[in-house]
Amino acid sequence: MSHVETAVDTTNPELDAVAVEQDAALLTNGQLARMFHEIGDMLEVKGELVYKTVAYHRAADAIAHSPVEVAEAYRAGNPPRIPGVGAAISDKLAELAQTGRLQFYERLRTEVPPTLVEMLDLPGLGPRTVKLLYETLGIENVEALRDAAERGLLRDVKGLSARTEESILQAIATLETRPQRLLLNQANAIVDQVIGDLEGTPGLRRVEKAGSLRRWQETIGDLDLLAETDDPDALIERFVGLAAVDRVLNRGSYKAAIKLLRGPQVDLMVMPPGEAGTYEIHFTGNKDHNVRLRGRARDRGWSLSEKGYMRLGEDGEPLAGPNAELRTFATEGEAYAFLDLPFIEPELRQDRGEIEAALAGTLPTLVTLADLNGDCHTHSDRTDGVHTVEQMAEAGRRRGYAYQVLTDHSQSLAIARGLNAERVEEERELVGLLNQKFAREEEQGTAPPGTPPEGFRLLFGCELEIRADGQLDFPDELLARYDVVVASLHVGRRQPRVELTRRVMNALRNPNVDIIAHPAGRYIQRREDLDLDWDAVFAEAARTGTLLEMNGSPHRLDLSDHRARRAVAAGCTLTIDSDAHRIEELDYMRWGVSQARRAWVTPELVANTWSRAKLLDWVARKPERVS
Repeated sequence: MSHVETAVDTTNPELDAVAVEQDAALLTNGQLARMFHEIGDMLEVKGELVYKTVAYHRAADAIAHSPVEVAEAYRAGNPPRIPGVGAAISDKLAELAQTGRLQFYERLRTEVPPTLVEMLDLPGLGPRTVKLLYETLGIENVEALRDAAERGLLRDVKGLSARTEESILQAIATLETRPQRLLLNQANAIVDQVIGDLEGTPGLRRVEKAGSLRRWQETIGDLDLLAETDDPDALIERFVGLAAVDRVLNRGSYKAAIKLLRGPQVDLMVMPPGEAGTYEIHFTGNKDHNVRLRGRARDRGWSLSEKGYMRLGEDGEPLAGPNAELRTFATEGEAYAFLDLPFIEPELRQDRGEIEAALAGTLPTLVTLADLNGDCHTHSDRTDGVHTVEQMAEAGRRRGYAYQVLTDHSQSLAIARGLNAERVEEERELVGLLNQKFAREEEQGTAPPGTPPEGFRLLFGCELEIRADGQLDFPDELLARYDVVVASLHVGRRQPRVELTRRVMNALRNPNVDIIAHPAGRYIQRREDLDLDWDAVFAEAARTGTLLEMNGSPHRLDLSDHRARRAVAAGCTLTIDSDAHRIEELDYMRWGVSQARRAWVTPELVANTWSRAKLLDWVARKPERVS
């Protein structure tokens, strides 16, 4: 069991009470977190409502990062306020704090074998199917499931088929070969939480992100942190003792590595105060970038490592003894300047031409989040979004945008409750009324702080489906009435390259289509990219002036940084959009910007850095470009 087992002498009530008290006192935040994660998993297998299972996982995460020992506080009669912990979970914490045990947890463990929980990791295999297989065939682990599928036993279960067997075998193969990597938003949230947990450590000056996360690579494996501190021992002790730690992988005087509960490995490196420059360079650039820097240093008679530049002797080895010479720097800019290089942005440190550009003085001024004047791809609850049109518009307005394009889905995407012509007109009227309201408030001086001088307007758009037959979902006369049309391809993804490319070309050549959304149709680590003739797509997008989207959803990040750089080289213009389906997802713009920076994209190449008037003028002139 996850909590500490204590042998209890049931023949002696006094000893029994002492043992229970000791058992309860041993429950750390880490142990409580493990237990509540397990409860959430077991409830999921039992088919409980999603909100219940999520509640236990959220409570587990909150407990793991609580600044107080939760069980101890409950036993002292001062239960702390823990985000996500309501009355039901609070009662369970009280029971654990007083007795060291939880009857609800112990009962669940008798009903749900732990191996059933592991089966939920299989892509596409939900709790209902796991429960059904367990109850009908006694399957309680992945190996038994593989064996049953290979022998054709699953098709005899009501509701399953030969296709189900094929899907399950494919899911098992995928699980065994799939890299266990985090999406950008997941990795960033974990690191921010760990950094927060380390705050207040004696002697700590700062902790910062490093490695692939600082380069904003689209998926992240292990996480890297750099810390500047006057007391390395205190920081290492705090780091390895965090309640969210599952196990300590290694621990030294200036570095340590931990495995988080249900999370990745996190490595911490300590930097001496005032010497961060070369540490930040070493622990940010990828291998190839760092090799190039070390070669440049060696050509100048120095050896470069995270600790600084060491003078080389005639034998090519660092000088030792009284002749040793070490140069350290407080900032990366100073450390780069030692090699006669300007500062190179972290996102560019991939050995993709940045060293040559630095030497030539042609490093780009990369686009930033502050450069964006609007968001060209957002949804509302009228199709598959969560918040209303007005709520989404107000959220964009309060961000200081000059415009936001509402792009609810068109009619044929039934799974997203796509709009038919009648509902399109209803939405058009609603957008018009909201814009009248915004204009009135701007005139009266009651618009939210940060509203730009030109004011805010909600632009009427749609996410237009490119159908499997290559036709667009709405006729041209309806499309011509939109402010902005965003087209995308969701269905018929397995068609041959020639057919898929033809469908995208039809959209590019339509005078009413302004943007191609998430052009590769990717879903990172879950769905392959569309097999398109990318050179042809980029050439046609450049010719027609159709904008190509860099989608900020961390699940998509599409166009990828590699393709975006190729698109720009071909003469294409881009947008960076959130594809938000709820207010919180408007923040996804930051991830789109991060990938654009990796692609060397400058502000003038991004259409939504333009004013509202310039964007609408670009859209209005598309018929001239495709004729």
